[in-house]
Amino acid sequence: GRALRVSTHRLREVTLPEVTVRPESLLDRSVLDEILVLQLLVAWAGEGKTEPPRLGWWRTALTDEFVGEDLFKRLTPRTWRWAVLEAARAAARKVDAESRAESADADHLFSLYRLGFAVDEQLDDRLAELKRSGQDPVEALPSLATVTAAWDRDAFVAWLGTLGTPDSVASSVGRRLKGDLPADPVVAARALAAAMAPLTARYPAPHFRAGR
Repeated sequence: GRALRVSTHRLREVTLPEVTVRPESLLDRSVLDEILVLQLLVAWAGEGKTEPPRLGWWRTALTDEFVGEDLFKRLTPRTWRWAVLEAARAAARKVDAESRAESADADHLFSLYRLGFAVDEQLDDRLAELKRSGQDPVEALPSLATVTAAWDRDAFVAWLGTLGTPDSVASSVGRRLKGDLPADPVVAARALAAAMAPLTARYPAPHFRAGR
């Protein structure tokens, strides 16, 4: 057969469109801040060794004046207010992860403290940025003040109610929210926080199941 001849001269004249490989889209700071408020408020409310005791979902007193606060004031005097909230968030994430680990398909479960690697990483970075800012938590995230002024169980339940009333069913892990995981991380986080109600003695572990 006839050999296919390609003109390299003509190929050099072709201008290919520029292709840019984009990383996971970055979220606005306002989005990250709203999710952090939800995470931090639930983490604060979930402590159980405080005086007075709160919900008891994690046996910590990191945001207690005479325990965690006293310790972090000495360890990190400039950022102790952030440090106690950050530590409470870490305690909440640990309990949340342990709950999800009870499922055979834990990788398919998403929660208030597991919104996907890209989102979780940005939340950690944003919290570190806020911690370095020099602002107090309630200055940087004013919504924190609505609940954390003093422990009031009814006020906390009322706050959860402002986030919506998602439908859920019981699962081996906790409360599985009906429907697909929302693409908008704020919508997902609000639903997952709202599903903390009704309050129970044990962490209710609200979650979405995705990819099934």
